[in-house]
Amino acid sequence: MIVVNKALLLLGWVNDRLSKLGLGIAWILVAVMVATILLQVFMRYVLNNALPWPEEVARALMIWMMALVAAPALRRGDFVAITLLPDSLPRFISGLLRLVLTCFAIAILWILSDISIDFFQRGFRTRAASFNLARAWVYLAMAVCYFTMLFVTIEMALKHLKALVSPEVES
Repeated sequence: MIVVNKALLLLGWVNDRLSKLGLGIAWILVAVMVATILLQVFMRYVLNNALPWPEEVARALMIWMMALVAAPALRRGDFVAITLLPDSLPRFISGLLRLVLTCFAIAILWILSDISIDFFQRGFRTRAASFNLARAWVYLAMAVCYFTMLFVTIEMALKHLKALVSPEVES
């Protein structure tokens, strides 16, 4: 149990820092995205001279923003969850079910993380359509999203395990 507690402290510290950093950067990306879209609206409808790049830049910024906020949202429980079954089961069975499902999520995120690295590497073969940037830098958002969600999910699994071993501790 000491190992689980130390791992929880370390993962909690890492996930706290990554969440704060990700959320801070995400706010900046949203602001830049809105400015980019407003620039395009001004250029298209006021000056009648649309720029070729704002839609693609705004889409890339939105993808990165989503990648940076996914893990903090998961950690806070902000994703939609169907809890009817776990909530209706006895406490131990419910905790065991939550642990098993969290372990499945870890396996899936591990696979997705691996795939995202390959996708990132292949992204260097193509460029963005409207400006000179390797698509890999947009695709990197997937790896960031999956790895940060993996860290959060491992922390959640350890909390579920700790709750099973020490029932007086809530997860």
